[in-house]
Amino acid sequence: MTDALTKALATRNWLLADGATGTTLFNMGLTSGDAPELWNVDQPNNIRALYRGAVDAGSDLFLTNSFGGNASRLKLHGAEGRVRELNRVAAELGREVADASGRTVIVAGSIGPTGEIMEPMGSLTISAATEMFHEQAEGLKEGGVDVLWVETISSTDEYKAAAEAARLANMPWVGTMSFDTAGRTMMGVTSSDMAATVESLPNPPLAFGANCGVGASDLLRTVMGFAAQGTERPIVAKGNAGIPKYVEGHIHFDGTPEVMAEYAVLASDCGARIIGGCCGTLPEHLKAMRKALESHTPGPRPSLDEIAAKLGAFSSASDGTGDNAPTPRARRRRGG
Repeated sequence: MTDALTKALATRNWLLADGATGTTLFNMGLTSGDAPELWNVDQPNNIRALYRGAVDAGSDLFLTNSFGGNASRLKLHGAEGRVRELNRVAAELGREVADASGRTVIVAGSIGPTGEIMEPMGSLTISAATEMFHEQAEGLKEGGVDVLWVETISSTDEYKAAAEAARLANMPWVGTMSFDTAGRTMMGVTSSDMAATVESLPNPPLAFGANCGVGASDLLRTVMGFAAQGTERPIVAKGNAGIPKYVEGHIHFDGTPEVMAEYAVLASDCGARIIGGCCGTLPEHLKAMRKALESHTPGPRPSLDEIAAKLGAFSSASDGTGDNAPTPRARRRRGG
């Protein structure tokens, strides 16, 4: 049987993914430091509203509220014994919303990083990471997701562990990394490194790409880095809605719907086929992105100067390829 994502990509030049999970839930009252995954059980109507927001805005796929749903992250909240339950319910709620939409909407089971550092810099082994991801994958599978969606990964070894977990769960998967340190991930991976890793995996993803990071300009430069490797695998672009700024006591992203619409069509011309948003991207952004993509006539790949002129300057002079690797930094809690 052909999986739902492959089937959709076979009939469409692009698919619109969803936007921000964290931003949306914080707007609903989630407190910083709380585990969003607990809301799957404690506040299910809010999670349904999260999913419906993306669907009603025109998304062809959305991610489940399970980014931090692995044992390592849930242990911080005394919920490490609830991994399977919380992921299953996240998926069940998503399946409910997708099936009620009246059209084909793909439910993607979000799997974020473990939050630990891989060997040799840290203590997490590939086998331990695989076990954590596999437990999460089985819960998402049980709840009815169409595809696993691994995101915001920084380490090649952690990416490989997720690939193996998807194989063990017998599930198709997509995997993105976050490039936010002068064109590299926090662990020093470049766009060309990632493209090579993807093709070397015994269980490669259906699609791969970048999410979160710094801003839309930097993310599209990374997407162009993937495309430059000659990959025929679909590329994912899920950029933040502009740059975060501290305004009146809270974080605000400065990307307007108009800017994100421009980003969406540029992403398409850069070679991305699955296009969405990450942190700060709300339904109003998604609606503008959908409208822009539907009316867009594909054009040539834009230059870096064109991207900067339309979306803002890059945060670094280089995309990281060929540079010396920076010193890895501590991981943030979550994207979205």
